[in-house]
Order: sequence, then structure tokens, then C-alpha cells
Amino acid sequence: MATIVTLISLLLTAMAIVREKELGTIEQILVTPIRPGEFVLGKTIPFALISFVDVILVSVVGTLWYGIPIRGNPFCLLLGASMFLLSTFGVGLLISTISRTQQQALMTGFFFFMPAMMLSGFMFPIANMPEPIQWLTLLNPLRHFLVVIRGVFLKGVGLDVLWPQVLALALLGGFTLAITVKRFHKTLS
Repeated sequence: MATIVTLISLLLTAMAIVREKELGTIEQILVTPIRPGEFVLGKTIPFALISFVDVILVSVVGTLWYGIPIRGNPFCLLLGASMFLLSTFGVGLLISTISRTQQQALMTGFFFFMPAMMLSGFMFPIANMPEPIQWLTLLNPLRHFLVVIRGVFLKGVGLDVLWPQVLALALLGGFTLAITVKRFHKTLS
């Protein structure tokens, strides 16, 4: 679930603004009275719907097809997923504002994705990593989302246990989205 949701949300949003630059429609958007936050929100909502459908679809397939029970509260999973999506949308849109071409945005998205996967605890246990790297993994939204997924699916824990991860995801998401809105100026670079 984490891999699919990360790839879909990160890469779709990384292509969002840069596509407007390549098509030449960004000039038309920049002369409108729309504020940067509104523009970023408008670019994010369709991808949020797609990503939530992915979360639900993967959960249903995992439960019905593979027989993996959801031991915890599914709404806790959706809350964790929504906070995780805030951070991936923020990173994806930040990549989109920095990139000049879609190819550059795609490569930068993969450049972010691969270390994020390696430092998330998905492939290698975080406890086995050197201590400075363990501290660095706290800035990785995927690490916190994996704790939420494992907690809800495997352990049956709720928000009373997972609130530090959900809070970390909310803070990381708010921070990256704030940087993105600030980075998106009403001028062409």
C-alpha cells in the first residue's frame, strides 16, 4: 500500500505545475486573481481523490483477496493516509515548482522516492541503521505511514497509540505544503 500510494501521489503531483509550464498555460494562470494557495489546492484535489481510491482499493484487495485482516480501526488508517498524502503532495508539488520539464520532475520524483523507501523501515529495519541515519529517518513521511499501516493492519492499535506518527505526518505535510505555496510565486522564473 505504501509503495503504490507514494508513487501515485508523488509522481502525479510532481507533474502538475510543470505540465502547465511546458504547455504554456501557466502564463494564463498567473494573470488571474487566483492566489498561490488556491492554485496549489486546485492542483491537489484531483490527485487526493485518486490516492484515496488507491488506499481503499488496496485495503479491500488485501483484505478480501489476500486474506489480510484489518485488526484496527479503518478510519485510523484513512486519517494516517490523509496526513501522509499531505506530505507527499507537498513534496510532489515542490518538485513541480522547482522543475522546468516533466522529465526533470519525473527523475527528481524518483530521486526522492528511492531514498525514502530505503530509509522507511520497509526494506531494512531502522534499528539496524547507524544512529545518525535513524534520526534522519524521522524526516521521512513514509517511515511514519508504515508504522500506521502496520499498527492498524497487524497490531490492531488505534489513534491512542499511533497519534505521534499521525502528528509527525501532519507536521511534515503542513511544512512541505507551506514551502510549496511560498515557492510558487506569481511570476515566471
